[in-house]
Amino acid sequence: MYSRAVLTVAPDIEVLARFGRALADPIRCRILLALREAPAYPADLADTLGISRTRLSNHLACLRDCGLVVTVPDGRRTRYELADERLGHALDDLRAAVVAVETDRTCAEAGDKGCC
Repeated sequence: MYSRAVLTVAPDIEVLARFGRALADPIRCRILLALREAPAYPADLADTLGISRTRLSNHLACLRDCGLVVTVPDGRRTRYELADERLGHALDDLRAAVVAVETDRTCAEAGDKGCC
């Protein structure tokens, strides 16, 4: 009934690029942090995050394409969860990391010069 995709392990650089792409959007960050806490259904995630189901669906598709989340059939519903529990630890490590920034500039301002 369900088709199973063949999963492969991505090379190190590709993994980092995929993770970076996923984290580049604040909504995707919030989704990942929510899924870090527990698997969830799309409708519940949309309500928790206060976004439309369509918008959430687009972000979940990106996270699936990046290989960071997987779907788990659950009866007539589909549950989402992190593809690997180590992603939760990676998110914790990133949140705890110290980021050195210039106090008089925002990341958006730096973006005009090709940064961030």
